[in-house]
Amino acid sequence: MAATPVYDTVFQFQRKNFTRMNGYRRLLILLSPYKKALILGAIFLVIASLTNLAVPLYIKKLVDVVMVEKNMALMNSLTFSIAGLFLIQLIFSTAHNYLFDLTEKRIITDFRIKLFKHLHTLSLSFFVKRRTGEIVSRMTNDITTIENIVTDLPATLLQQSIRLFGGIIIITYMNWRLTGLILVLAPVLVLFARTFGRKLKKLSTEIQDKLAVSTIILEENISCIQIVKSFVREKLENERFGTAMEDSFQSAKKRVIISSFFGPSIGFIAFSTSLVLLWYGGREVILGAISPGELIAFILYATIIAGPMGSFARLYARVQEGIGASKRVFEILDLKGEVSDITNAKPLPHIDGKVEFDNVRFHYREDQEIIKGISFTVEPGQTVALVGPSGAGKTTLVQLLHRFYDPVSGEIRVDGIALKTVQLNSYWSQIGIVPQETILFGGTILANIEYAKPGVTREELVQAAKDANAHNFIMECPDGYETVVGEKGIRLSAGQRQRIAIARAILKDPRILILDEATSALDNESELLIQDALERLMKGRTTFIIAHRLSTIHNAERIIVLDKGKLVESGNHTQLMEQEGLYHKLYTLKSLQTSVTLDSN
Repeated sequence: MAATPVYDTVFQFQRKNFTRMNGYRRLLILLSPYKKALILGAIFLVIASLTNLAVPLYIKKLVDVVMVEKNMALMNSLTFSIAGLFLIQLIFSTAHNYLFDLTEKRIITDFRIKLFKHLHTLSLSFFVKRRTGEIVSRMTNDITTIENIVTDLPATLLQQSIRLFGGIIIITYMNWRLTGLILVLAPVLVLFARTFGRKLKKLSTEIQDKLAVSTIILEENISCIQIVKSFVREKLENERFGTAMEDSFQSAKKRVIISSFFGPSIGFIAFSTSLVLLWYGGREVILGAISPGELIAFILYATIIAGPMGSFARLYARVQEGIGASKRVFEILDLKGEVSDITNAKPLPHIDGKVEFDNVRFHYREDQEIIKGISFTVEPGQTVALVGPSGAGKTTLVQLLHRFYDPVSGEIRVDGIALKTVQLNSYWSQIGIVPQETILFGGTILANIEYAKPGVTREELVQAAKDANAHNFIMECPDGYETVVGEKGIRLSAGQRQRIAIARAILKDPRILILDEATSALDNESELLIQDALERLMKGRTTFIIAHRLSTIHNAERIIVLDKGKLVESGNHTQLMEQEGLYHKLYTLKSLQTSVTLDSN
């Protein structure tokens, strides 16, 4: 039987409520490791709140003593008692604020650390599909929004619940007719909270999304500032950033309009009710039905009760904003890495470096296969060059070998062991890569080389730098190995960065080595130094070289030629030249281009 529109509506409503409650629950779970501090803080909060409830009773008595009994001694005693209550409230409120605020900072710190750790469990595909600015925005803006409610929510609920229900019980006992006037306020506030809270939640999520766009533009401009300046595109980038910020401002403006109306409206309702109470209570005093002290106490309790009602309404709106932000953060936490250890994955033993590709297929999108049934075997210690036109699948092939991705079908084996069956870290510790674009961390040269092997001795590190032909230029730097390289190594030349990367790879001592265009875009002197360093690095290791400059792979024991995701040729340089196939065409073309360049110079 087909579902009716009514059932569909009910189902959607229940599903939204479940999602919302699940969001609340996941936020509150963040508090569980800090139960002791929160419970102690809650006890202090209860004492402070109960003290707050007791004050109007003493003030009631004080007013009656002054205005009716005119007893000086009793007035002094009551004044000191009220002062004592204020002091108790001060001490316990301070203790509560300290415990809750400190715990909040600890929770958010741990949450950021947890999210950062989780990012490292995600596969390369996640970072390829997401822009850096978007991830940074979720780590900063969204978590800051969550921070504003994570402990404020339970603390405010507890404090205001005590004040609300305690105050209602006391004033009901004092005068039930006046209590009825106060309770008229409740449904109006609830209606306001639900109406505006939903709008604020939607706008909060919208604002965070738009802030992420501006963060992305900012990150791109900082990373690519040389390109921006070179192409004189400052005006365009300013317009892009300005448009993104203006778009965010328009959404923020809508939220400000709602928030600006929301708070005063709550205040208007509360003050209007207080005015009615004052009029009605004054009438009762004049008629002798209640004492002046009772009226003052009742007004104070009405204020105490109105406070929680307003707080609940405002808190509801803030929680909606927090839920909107937490949804974006939990989206990342709920992601699983596409490449991960299987249940029974075993550590990979020390390998010799034999590599087998067995009918490997791979695609990023189902409608566009990148690697099409490639099979080959590489013996331990062999040097293999991967050659082919742009887009042939060379980089994808080595990323599969590095296990940044897993094949869609087929199998990759190392020393006869399928890569999918071994623990990732045990494999990654035995494979190294020198990328085309070397990006260093912003610390010292020493820290960048040591990154490959924490705790390495100074002698080992310096020897690795010497083997990479990096030691001499390092010693010429202002602070030697302690020289700060700047963000992404910007203070060093491309050749210097590349030699530091080679030193890092030498220190790691991998059994399988990947060189991805390691000598491209370098001057002749740097290329000679790096080529010399690479020869030392490659010695005794299974090495895969990606190079468009075919002159750099003459000495490769085997050359694998790829075209449109297929292995089309395989052999050494001499054999492939004799076949006069794609390799011969590529080599001849490159040689011709080099000759023309030399002649023109």
